[in-house]
Amino acid sequence: MTIHLSNRRDLLAGGSLALLAAGASARRPGGTDLFADIERRTFDFFWHTTNPTNGLAPDRWPSAPFASIAATGFALTALPIGVTRGWISRAQARARTLATLRFFWAAPQGNTATGMTGHKGFFYHFLHLETGQRFRDTELSSVDTSLLLGGILFAGEWFDADHPDEAQIRDLARRIYARVDWRWMRPRAPLIGMGWHPESGFIDHDWVGYDEAMLVYVLALGAPEHALDADAWAAWTGGYAKNWRGTGATRHLAFAAQFAHQYSHTWIDFRGIRDAVMRQAGFDYFENSRRATYAQRAYAAANLMGWKDYSRDIWGLTACDGPAYTRHRYRNDQREFRGYSARGPVSFPDGFDDGTLAPTAAIASLPFAPEIVRPATEALHRRYGSLIYGRYGFIDSFNPSFTFADVKLDGGRLVPGQGWVATDMLGIDQGPIVAMIANHRDDLIWRVMRRQPDIRRGLKRAGFTGGWLSA
Repeated sequence: MTIHLSNRRDLLAGGSLALLAAGASARRPGGTDLFADIERRTFDFFWHTTNPTNGLAPDRWPSAPFASIAATGFALTALPIGVTRGWISRAQARARTLATLRFFWAAPQGNTATGMTGHKGFFYHFLHLETGQRFRDTELSSVDTSLLLGGILFAGEWFDADHPDEAQIRDLARRIYARVDWRWMRPRAPLIGMGWHPESGFIDHDWVGYDEAMLVYVLALGAPEHALDADAWAAWTGGYAKNWRGTGATRHLAFAAQFAHQYSHTWIDFRGIRDAVMRQAGFDYFENSRRATYAQRAYAAANLMGWKDYSRDIWGLTACDGPAYTRHRYRNDQREFRGYSARGPVSFPDGFDDGTLAPTAAIASLPFAPEIVRPATEALHRRYGSLIYGRYGFIDSFNPSFTFADVKLDGGRLVPGQGWVATDMLGIDQGPIVAMIANHRDDLIWRVMRRQPDIRRGLKRAGFTGGWLSA
């Protein structure tokens, strides 16, 4: 996810380790499958930390004073999972969902810099948790709006009962989606721009080339109003040339941070359907993410940078918290370290690696390659235990190589003999964990979204054929 508030140090209040540890234990009940335990704890993260009045989910917990619309999309997605698993009732999920959709439909939209939640149907990346209005100078975000819409459309499709509140959920989901003016968010048409600020106008970057924005274009192409023309997908994929890596069975569209291979897949089942690019390549985007997952493990196993603990079973690089923005000597080299940043294999597009590992990179890849993700997840839990696993599952990230006591940390804490450990959990990293465990278990989100008419239309207009789209 593109982050325009790259240094969040000034946004974070002091996190409380006591809060993180409260009621926490790395142990799980005897006989309980680890993934079932992770799924429940990660669901609880959203259920307990989301504002029940407006449905806004915090960008991070426990330290964030602001909400993330992308995290809110994942929170909406988690609610039906909680119902199907028996953790909350349908009535509870319905009430929380309806409160969220009512908020986003009624929230103020306009082009002024303050007092607004969105503009032209899009929403600001970060919002005040209580008021729901723009947080500081954050951008109106096309990709984060799309991640929110993923959750909204899933809710609109899943709540299909003959109940007045569920009928209103369906109606509001359609209205919120239809209001988005995708044509306006094209300062350099046919590409979609990354965002807009009321103070300075459109951000000088577009979504082009392989990354997390597949969902953005599918939604824009399938929209009931303000839809883009089909040439937008061709323009987007026209930037793929820089992304290809590997040969033979390892060839794939690469992006360093693993979230790019996960986010769109949370709501869209790419198995067996292909656009023109993938028909020519001879495999689909799901297989592409499988190969990317194996590439992450291979990179950690080779460990050419010599980071501590990297191995075939300890791996996972994505956008996550990190120890600090600094340079420090490590193994006789001057190395760059970062706070919050995208991370991934250094030879891949946007690659950067400072030894910081994020459990979500591996765990949320479960559907793609369970044969390597299960051992990796077990190894993380077994090796680090309560250091990184607690009340709401895995913390965001940790860095065994960062042991420098003379550096002012951007967040988190140093643990003697263990290195740096984050003290926050991020909604955009927790969300794919609970969602992809559910998809792997029984296709829950994919099964519902395969019948969503706008998603189907968007995929077909992008040129996808075959598989479940033919049904």
